[in-house]
Amino acid sequence: MLSTKDMSVGSGKARPLMGPGNNVVRINSITFDQTPYDREAYNVNLHMESEPMGGEFEGFFRDKDNESKGRYDGQIGRVRVTPFPFKDTTLPSGREISRDQEILKSMIFLSETLGKRSELDAIEAQTMEDFMSKCNSLFSNSNFFNVCLASREWENKEGYINNDLYLPKLSKDGIPMEAKDTENSRLISFNVSTHVKAVVKKDVPSNGQASNFEPKTAKVNGSDFDL
Repeated sequence: MLSTKDMSVGSGKARPLMGPGNNVVRINSITFDQTPYDREAYNVNLHMESEPMGGEFEGFFRDKDNESKGRYDGQIGRVRVTPFPFKDTTLPSGREISRDQEILKSMIFLSETLGKRSELDAIEAQTMEDFMSKCNSLFSNSNFFNVCLASREWENKEGYINNDLYLPKLSKDGIPMEAKDTENSRLISFNVSTHVKAVVKKDVPSNGQASNFEPKTAKVNGSDFDL
């Protein structure tokens, strides 16, 4: 089947970076990362790789400092498990959201997708950092599974558009990931209008000088894992 989905204008080769859409992926590693703008907020990032692309595809080096380790067989991407960081907060309704409880629920969902719930339940840790380190060991180099990836676009200094990938929230429309061989699939179908937040270009006033634009960070608005 012919497709332009993963091609760039300057080359007929598929891009080494994963983009938004429905895909089949595995987890190479998981990181638990503090946000640079809020010391109380954390992202759980799934470092994913697509199924082998084959053909003339040339992936990124697995280790840029040691090219002898070879290249990735598929496209790679860093994917946040929720649209917004995890943080303790109180909603306008008065409902309290626990950072740690929401992270634990996200790991339950991941474990059930990968068939590793009993292994997850066996983990015990004193801190969330230690717990996530053990989750990294458990889920790294996983089997391939189905996923829907959403994106917030952002523009770098050179003017190129990049994707900040994340899993869309569970909803009546479906779930963002499921086992590869699932019957009666409930996987969310990717829709550009719904799942891609386009970049807002810098304003250019009449004097020709671009004004500074800093995207605002949305507040945590509840659990991503409650249907």
